[in-house]
Amino acid sequence: MAQPGRRRHAGPCRVRVTTGDSLSAMTFADDVLVVLRGLTAGQVVTYGEVAAEAGHPGAARAVGNLLRNLPDVPWWRVVAANGRVCPHAVSEASRRLADEGVEVRDARVVHRLRRS
Repeated sequence: MAQPGRRRHAGPCRVRVTTGDSLSAMTFADDVLVVLRGLTAGQVVTYGEVAAEAGHPGAARAVGNLLRNLPDVPWWRVVAANGRVCPHAVSEASRRLADEGVEVRDARVVHRLRRS
């Protein structure tokens, strides 16, 4: 059961996105993909920042769940709010981030370049 005052994300939700004169339906996954594909080398964001930028504030956990199943996205650039890298692939995420100039110490990003 969800805690009072906390929203629970119920999976793929549809939102309407205005592009000029047309409206198109996008799923949560589509919204998140737009954000993830906009990340460049060295940029590190939190799950919550991805969710908010995708138009789904409060859906940080859903972003993490989605990253497990999305191919060809820079999953290593998304970290927990405390800077912790993906716990299931610490070595791989740390190596990829280091290759992009991001310092990782004890499985946490030390300094990160935020999106502007």
